[in-house]
Amino acid sequence: MTERHHVLLLAGTPEARQLARTLAERFPDVRLTASFAGAVSDIPDPGIPARTGGFGGAAGLAAFIDEEHVTLVIDATHPFADRISRNAVEAAKDTGVPLVRFERPEWLRQTGDRWQRVSSLAEAAERLPAEARVFLAIGRKEIAAFTHRTDLFAVARMIEPPEVPLPAHWHLELSRPAQSVEAEEDLLRTYRITHLVSKNSGGSRSHAKIEAARRLGVSVIMIDRPDPSDTQTCRDREDVLRLVAQTVT
Repeated sequence: MTERHHVLLLAGTPEARQLARTLAERFPDVRLTASFAGAVSDIPDPGIPARTGGFGGAAGLAAFIDEEHVTLVIDATHPFADRISRNAVEAAKDTGVPLVRFERPEWLRQTGDRWQRVSSLAEAAERLPAEARVFLAIGRKEIAAFTHRTDLFAVARMIEPPEVPLPAHWHLELSRPAQSVEAEEDLLRTYRITHLVSKNSGGSRSHAKIEAARRLGVSVIMIDRPDPSDTQTCRDREDVLRLVAQTVT
């Protein structure tokens, strides 16, 4: 009897969760494992096998691929999760297992946007003018790149408290991104924000802040995505599904 194909989905984004559901529906005979870097409460479906936690670098991921007889890896992690993406490329090469990257399109500048594009967090911190009032929408892990700018007032929004102390005069906003443009406008007005720092994550879930900045004429320092790997990349879910069909049939 031929062993079932096993698809390993490196997840962590809303698009990855939806892809997991669709894969389970369209390919019921394929073994599917959805992997998340940390413990999450919104696993796509109780019927979809999921694992949490890291693999132990590229070598650990390669070992998992071998031990679990993975026949296809789909990297659908966050556009800025470059470490796991690099590990996936290396592990795929080591094991000879095909790899496809599923990445949501990035945001594009629109009429009225006041963007400065930068290549790194460090460059973003340097570009902020003295005495700026900044909304830092970059997450808890990257906030340390800005804490030396004590001349700034900053609103730092994240889901969990940061690992590093923030300047005493900053405001820590422990919440998820607002879903409405109006809510983001209220935040920008309340704290008299002059600059927004954001990664170009793409997607609709956190785009409201970008539109709010456009409406209010707030300057945006937009951090470009890491350089893409040489992996085959799809930005449309149907393209990924066609590749899966070609692999498992």
